[in-house]
Amino acid sequence: MKVSVNKRNPNSKGLQQLRLVYYYGVVEGEDGKKRPKRDYEPLGLYVYHNPKTQAERQHNKEMMRQAEAAKSARLVESHSNKFQLEDRVKLASSFFDYYDQLTSTKESGSASNYSIWISAGKHLRNYHGRAELTFEEIDKPFLEGFRKYLLEEKLTKSKSRLAKNTASSYFNKIRAALNEAFREGMIRDNPVQRVKSVKAENTKRTYLTLDEVRAMTKAECRYDVLKRAFLFSCTTGLRWSDINKLTWSEIEEFEPGHYRVIFDQQKLKNGGNSLVYLDLPDSAVRLLDVEKREKPEDRVFTGLKYNSYFNVALLQWAMRAGITKHVTFHAGRHTFAVAQLNRGVDIYSLSRLLGHSELRTTEIYADILESRRVIAMRSFPDIFSEREHDGDVCPRCGQSTIGTTV
Repeated sequence: MKVSVNKRNPNSKGLQQLRLVYYYGVVEGEDGKKRPKRDYEPLGLYVYHNPKTQAERQHNKEMMRQAEAAKSARLVESHSNKFQLEDRVKLASSFFDYYDQLTSTKESGSASNYSIWISAGKHLRNYHGRAELTFEEIDKPFLEGFRKYLLEEKLTKSKSRLAKNTASSYFNKIRAALNEAFREGMIRDNPVQRVKSVKAENTKRTYLTLDEVRAMTKAECRYDVLKRAFLFSCTTGLRWSDINKLTWSEIEEFEPGHYRVIFDQQKLKNGGNSLVYLDLPDSAVRLLDVEKREKPEDRVFTGLKYNSYFNVALLQWAMRAGITKHVTFHAGRHTFAVAQLNRGVDIYSLSRLLGHSELRTTEIYADILESRRVIAMRSFPDIFSEREHDGDVCPRCGQSTIGTTV
């Protein structure tokens, strides 16, 4: 093992942090390329990038002397107890660096998920208040303090506290990073296991009835591509991000006149089966403009944008259709989910169609099906009757059984 002293890029004050770099040889990546295997240990020492005075030059000389002394001490430790040193080095390594590297792997997935990873990292840095954070510093009190910071202390630009679901999303990203570090062997003790999570609250989800969707198909929309994309979401359950980046290469005609979407669901990758085949109903196919497709890499919904103009146009379109609900693009996905449950699609199949990694995420839609709850209660067996269809409603067909005989 080799050890060297490394200077990081200067910060806004012109200071460079010193750290030790441990070289363990080279490893071969999944792409077949060999890369050096390294670990880093921040030393908590800083030097001036461009020293201008004698005092600054003397400061740099003393800091480098201390860094070299730390380097020599680590080399002695490596000869006496290699494994203990490696554990120490990992604990002393930068969690910020690890988190940023993990965040970069999310860029190719959902844009909203990637944005949450970035925001969570910024909040963690604001809470910690120092340029560096090591794994060793993250313990139960630290995480509990960060949890309290998100729930009670952090204020938005409007001077209000973060929404609980927002705080939950941020806290969960830090938890996910620590869980990943534990799986990779970066840490032997995972403090996340001893800290309560921030439970998200069920929020009101706007969805449209089938009659309302039909009304929107007849109403005028300022942007044709927005109209087609939103209705496509209503009929497929696809997210904005999936529809926005959908290309013709992902549309397959597997039978004459019948199409399906084939793409990777990022949230399902950990389960080992992220490839999704989504058969399209006829109404969804009508929204594709198949005749206009040219290159496979072209976007299906060319010109679709996420901005205030499109958001306003969506609300205006809904109002022209006689809908007073606050309709966002995500309402299309909710509409699809509720419609499928109303049609009798089981929760497991719906979870797969929506690309949810956990069933409990899908179960929230069952809570907004008032009609299903009514049928479930009214069809409860009549303990005083010997009829096959006990109760006022048949549990299989949902029709009234009053006045019927068996």
